[in-house]
Amino acid sequence: MIEVEVKAKINSFKQIEDELKRIGAVKTKDEFQEDIYFNSPVVDFAKTDEALRIRTTKQNDNTNIFITYKGPKIDAKSKTRREIEMGIADSAQCSDIFEAIGFKKVRTVRKNRQYFTYENFEISLDDIEGLDPYMEIEIALDDGEDYEDAQNAIFKLFEKLGITEGFERTSYLELLEKLNNN
Repeated sequence: MIEVEVKAKINSFKQIEDELKRIGAVKTKDEFQEDIYFNSPVVDFAKTDEALRIRTTKQNDNTNIFITYKGPKIDAKSKTRREIEMGIADSAQCSDIFEAIGFKKVRTVRKNRQYFTYENFEISLDDIEGLDPYMEIEIALDDGEDYEDAQNAIFKLFEKLGITEGFERTSYLELLEKLNNN
């Protein structure tokens, strides 16, 4: 799967929620996410622009856990990249396995996320521990599908919502790392 994703810093969740309601977007869920990121013993993912994480999601009484690999970004405008994900049963055991074979924990990123759908877009409003509010819009494509049309459609939707600046290609992990290094 190819994930075409664009994120932007926003000023107010309430303002964006009102705009999403105005255009007919539908709120689908609220979720807490905890992402544990790892670095490879072979290559530095910060240099290769890849990511490996264990994500635990909690929604009401439901908990789900996934391993996700994200390949390097394939363009300069967005966070378009290959993504492979699979469900697992135990985050701690998986973390132990990764560390036993040489992977190093980099950081844990926690956020509360509100999900919305609009046409073929998935929209999320992200309240990340340690960062300002962000909004992400993404479209999932099958491998081989052209991503440029999806990318343009995402930027048009941002514009429709009144967002024309504050776009960010870096991950929340990278943003938090930058804050720690300053």
